[in-house]
Amino acid sequence: MKRHDFRFFHRLRVRWAEVDMQKIVFNAHYLMYFDTAITDYWRDLALPYEESMHQLGGDLYVKKASVEYHGSARFDDRLDVALRCARIGNSSMTFTGAIFRDEQLLIGCELIYVFADPVTQTSRTLPDALRHLLTRFEAGESMVQIRKGDWATLGSDAARIRTTVFVQEQGIPMEMACDEADRTAVHAVAYNGLGQGIATGRLVRQADGTAKIGRLAVHRALRGAHVGQDLLLALMEDARESGHREVMLHAQRSAEGFYSRLGFNVRGQPFDEAGISHIEMARTA
Repeated sequence: MKRHDFRFFHRLRVRWAEVDMQKIVFNAHYLMYFDTAITDYWRDLALPYEESMHQLGGDLYVKKASVEYHGSARFDDRLDVALRCARIGNSSMTFTGAIFRDEQLLIGCELIYVFADPVTQTSRTLPDALRHLLTRFEAGESMVQIRKGDWATLGSDAARIRTTVFVQEQGIPMEMACDEADRTAVHAVAYNGLGQGIATGRLVRQADGTAKIGRLAVHRALRGAHVGQDLLLALMEDARESGHREVMLHAQRSAEGFYSRLGFNVRGQPFDEAGISHIEMARTA
């Protein structure tokens, strides 16, 4: 197996707790590495695992896991764990995995999952929707579609995501999740291949030539998977096309680094909004 055989990679660094006295990784940890990578594989599919399996009417169970050793990973190595869906059967899917240190193949792996009824654990036919998603992903297609529109068109899905993130997760009062500005704002909602709304945000045009991005919310399971970034860039594109010279936002302090990496600069002093520390940030459109 070669690196170019794969399009999905999960990076990790070997820790002290994972090595023996010779600073070589315990063999059993390699399966843990692959299991962790599978979690990120689903994130790259833009599928919140629990909700997606519920919608598909089943769950995935490991049928077989085999490991082939070519070399040893050592303490503090930076490793790339690669995965690809090599075969899709009637009720099962086979993943081929590999662990690389730079270009050197250390470990090979085969993982077979069976789609089954979560109650009886009897196998079921793999849903066409999941089969199609896996095929598209391995072909390099985008797993997320961003739609922009008004509140009448996207409000139902946007409100659902906001409720999950702001109200249920962060404890923000329900009456603050939506407001009058929603009526005139441009809204964006990101959808995955199952049609699930997974992220949302809005753009409010202001009289002074600036545009304010707000209510940016991403499903908890998909943060760090570039969904929020793509959504923000889509809203900024709308601001540019509308002739706005500046885009500003009120960032939660925990997300300040995210916005900084996308060119936003801090302006003013921190303040509380809905009981959460925020900071104003802005950049040219």
